[in-house]
Amino acid sequence: MPQYDGFYWCRQIRSVSTCPIIFISARSGGMDQVMALEYGADDYITKPLQIEVLIAKIRSQLRRVYGEYAAQTEEKIVQKAGLTLYPERLELHSGEQSVVLTRKEAVLLEALMRQHPRVTAREELLELLWDEQTYVDENTLNVNVARARKKLLELGVPDGIETIRGAATGCRSE
Repeated sequence: MPQYDGFYWCRQIRSVSTCPIIFISARSGGMDQVMALEYGADDYITKPLQIEVLIAKIRSQLRRVYGEYAAQTEEKIVQKAGLTLYPERLELHSGEQSVVLTRKEAVLLEALMRQHPRVTAREELLELLWDEQTYVDENTLNVNVARARKKLLELGVPDGIETIRGAATGCRSE
């Protein structure tokens, strides 16, 4: 593979998806197989391979993830004040209108909608949105709140998020 190897792409795909990943490689070393599986691969097949075995393994992975063996999970839905948030789909609906959200916007709106009518402390939002980072500029939260407000405005909700200076942020129900 030019520039990046399969291990890199496996990590990239696994960071955003749970789709099945099967490595097919001429490299038969145990360490290559271990690395692929550690980075998120579901299977590792060495060349030369039998096409029947490959097809059976692909079908098995598809059944496990999408078919009869797949875990049936309920979709998360958060509803408040005429808004419906689908956090996993990154969508916010108001009546027949909808907007697509970024992951941070969806997490922010989900937290505010679940806390409503209580306000949410800035520190709580910062930790929720950026828990893996040790330092986040205070303005970063302001920018994300502004973006969420803009999405709410697109849905005809001009005052959906209210900031109480020096204290917290909360959803407004009107």
